[in-house]
Amino acid sequence: MTGVIAETISVDLPSAFNQGWNRLPGVTAVGTLLIIDPGEFFFRNESSTWTVCDWEGVRNDVLSARETDDTTIEQMALDYLRDHGRTTSDAAEVLSVAWEVYSYLFRSEHLEDPSLQRMGVGEKHLRMLREMGTVMSLNRVEQDGHISNVSPAWMFGEACRVVYDATETDAELVDELYHGGWFNEPRRIEQVKAHTALGGRLVHGCQSSVYKNMAGGAVVPFGADIDRFRTELGDFRDEWIQKVRDCAK
Repeated sequence: MTGVIAETISVDLPSAFNQGWNRLPGVTAVGTLLIIDPGEFFFRNESSTWTVCDWEGVRNDVLSARETDDTTIEQMALDYLRDHGRTTSDAAEVLSVAWEVYSYLFRSEHLEDPSLQRMGVGEKHLRMLREMGTVMSLNRVEQDGHISNVSPAWMFGEACRVVYDATETDAELVDELYHGGWFNEPRRIEQVKAHTALGGRLVHGCQSSVYKNMAGGAVVPFGADIDRFRTELGDFRDEWIQKVRDCAK
């Protein structure tokens, strides 16, 4: 399809992406180089801008911030975005920032947590989360709740089955980890802080992580119309999930 993002996206990331990314239309993964043809990749391609903050600033100023009885973490994130957020049309920059965000959130030290060990979370799941989260950053939701950019990576669990040959059980686990904030309050707070670098907060469209209910999600701006977001997601969910499944055939 043609769209507002017309130029090929090319970014060299710190770690090599799984070769399974080559199964998705418009994606070429060669070592640490990730190349995306927007015309082939996006299901909906209506916006060529994103809001980001420099990761170094978020790392230094936001990750160490503490909630008080006057200001919530969400308010701190919003205030920081107002002061330091900027608009970029460089999709490669967005991917690079997203890689930093998800490398931080899904770092290997968390595997030492006994609760995650009991769930069977391993390094392979962290890789899925880091890579899929990075590519999902190109999805876009407007302030009025309109979903302007959608790629196969929106359908997180389905895309994991295609790219990584994940089982249904693995897809449910990874989806729950991504959207569930790792199941405890300290990691939820980490997630709110880190997503400041991507210009908003993580909102998921799933009723649950049960395989038949998975509907992905996106980082959306604070104050976005979530009712419209949910309505639009419901309109295209089944059709585009099937498109992702077709990539595995």
